[in-house]
Amino acid sequence: MEAEQDFHNLQEPRDHYLLQRRNAEKSRPIIDISTNFRSAAATLQAGQLVKDPYFTLFEAVGALEIMDPKMDSGFLAEGEVFENTFDVLEELLPEEVVGLMDQMLCHEMAWHMGHPLSTSLFTSYHIDRLLWPEPKKLEDARFHRYAEPGLASSMLHIAVRAYCLATIKCCGFVYRRIGAEHYYEEEDFVSNLYNRTLLDDVDTVDIQKLLDEALNTAEQHSSIDGALLKAICTRLTLRKRLLDALDFDLGPHQHAQSRNWRQCSELLPELRQTHKLSKPVEAAFSIKIQRTLASSVPPRPMVQNTFEETHTFLSNLCRDAADVYRILRYHGCSSLLNFTYTLQARKPEPSIYVLHDDLEELVLPADVLLDPANGHVEAPHDPRFQIAKEIRDFVLRVGDPLLDMFRATCMNRSRMRRMLCHLVLDWDSVQLEAENLDVELRKYTGERPLTEGEAAGTEIWSFPLSSWAYYYKLRQIEWIIQLGFELDVYQTDELRGMYWYLSHVAGARIQHLERIQSIVASRSGQSKKIGMSQKMSFRRCHTFLDATLLEASATQWFAISLSKHLPYGTSELRHVLRMRPFMELSIPEPPSYAELAAATDMNGNEGSTEAQVISTLDIADEAAKVARKEWEALGKLDADTARCVNCEDWWRASIKDIIRACIACSIAIATVKKGILNKK
Repeated sequence: MEAEQDFHNLQEPRDHYLLQRRNAEKSRPIIDISTNFRSAAATLQAGQLVKDPYFTLFEAVGALEIMDPKMDSGFLAEGEVFENTFDVLEELLPEEVVGLMDQMLCHEMAWHMGHPLSTSLFTSYHIDRLLWPEPKKLEDARFHRYAEPGLASSMLHIAVRAYCLATIKCCGFVYRRIGAEHYYEEEDFVSNLYNRTLLDDVDTVDIQKLLDEALNTAEQHSSIDGALLKAICTRLTLRKRLLDALDFDLGPHQHAQSRNWRQCSELLPELRQTHKLSKPVEAAFSIKIQRTLASSVPPRPMVQNTFEETHTFLSNLCRDAADVYRILRYHGCSSLLNFTYTLQARKPEPSIYVLHDDLEELVLPADVLLDPANGHVEAPHDPRFQIAKEIRDFVLRVGDPLLDMFRATCMNRSRMRRMLCHLVLDWDSVQLEAENLDVELRKYTGERPLTEGEAAGTEIWSFPLSSWAYYYKLRQIEWIIQLGFELDVYQTDELRGMYWYLSHVAGARIQHLERIQSIVASRSGQSKKIGMSQKMSFRRCHTFLDATLLEASATQWFAISLSKHLPYGTSELRHVLRMRPFMELSIPEPPSYAELAAATDMNGNEGSTEAQVISTLDIADEAAKVARKEWEALGKLDADTARCVNCEDWWRASIKDIIRACIACSIAIATVKKGILNKK
């Protein structure tokens, strides 16, 4: 009997247990020691410290937190009670059910935005009752664990329970997927579950059955206003679609998953329209629940996102989640890189290998170095065996830097720039190692230097692997500079210098691509008898080089046009700061302050004549016109040539924005010229 009684006591509701504990605390005698403590403290000299060896720093800090409302989660304000006064079994009005679902969605999205669960979803009494004590099976996750089931068997409570359980399961999917990826704790995502589980052992099919049951029950319920009933069904359907979209156990089935996200997007206008019917249930959410969570952090205020903010965030989330599946349509390394870079350039930013193909497309079309047959040669004395070995080692060496480059493009813009500043140094090392490997591979390929045309009298070796690494190093330098403009890193008087440096790096990329182009053209002319696949490889390489040259030229001319504006001031220290990410690079060497000042005439314009100013503006105007012409030509390329197959619509929109910027630049220059000429 005593064992049964103990078991019964363990099963009592938590609220009843807390009430018993509070009554017991009231019966204990309380002794005020304030006077004795002050008297003892008054005998201490200034600077004297009394230390008990058993009173550690942890106890000292804990003592300071007691009765501090900002640190003590158990602190009660005047008139406040410790116990939960909200009854989750209380019958809700239909409009309150709609409001409760919308509030829960707001808290769920707040968690996705980076807030902890303790200040968002776990402030819900309904969620807390479902998750604690920890349910061993789905039937345990009920609002009425210690009450008669009939108290919560109404249609509205069935709908609320199904919605809450589906929300928890959705969070469980997100938690599991993010935990398997690289992310920044407390900056991107807060993973603390506070000793709670997110229904990990519950099958998704069982949750879907509850949602279907709630929908069927609601559709058969005629006593509720039709508009409110439709609003409830819309929210249950949205939750069902979100559950399908987030169920990663299905695997990356591109069309199915993308379709689920688009179906979620289609329900959002109806969700927004019916929100006006809702009535919030403020008492259903409280930071008091933080007192019961396993946490060492002080209490934090509850996150209060508006429904409009939540709707906008969820709309962008559904759009980006649907579009990101385009990445599975592989059309080459360049297209993949353009896709990730363009996707992350969206405003607001989205909430997110292939080496042989890229080498073939850029520097080694139809080349023996990338011949798949090399891997089948087993004789160590055969040159093809050595080629396969060296290429395999090279792939292993550059695998991490290449993957990090793609990972960087998936970061937010600030972190992307910071990561690229470190990554570009790795690529500098890769380039130097690749040069040595290129020299080593000549023994096995029998390569002859280029001595024709403009290169007559001069031996030019191809250096394919180091040329490939140098190309991506230059791209990363350009991205770092361009992101500095986008993130407003530079001061106004630094803009001219940084635009000039951008044109300088773009010019280096043009020279490098022209060199690659001449070598590939020479190889193509020497290949007399080649098959159709080799011809297609050369053709793909030529189209890529042409498109990339056009883009680099357009970037250079536009940067030149912006670097010719009149200066506002100079600073050698700022120059050192801006060049710091590139100071350790071997090539291209960053310009010194004197070179940059001479190129942009940063110190010589104070006494410039009007004719010199007009001449500078004419150069800028001509550069802007050339840039606009070349960007327009780039925008006319087909998606395959431009390597933007998966992101053609985004890419063309960005090209139009750049053309508008060129036009605005020309107008600004013309306005300045007109103002100067009118003064005469």
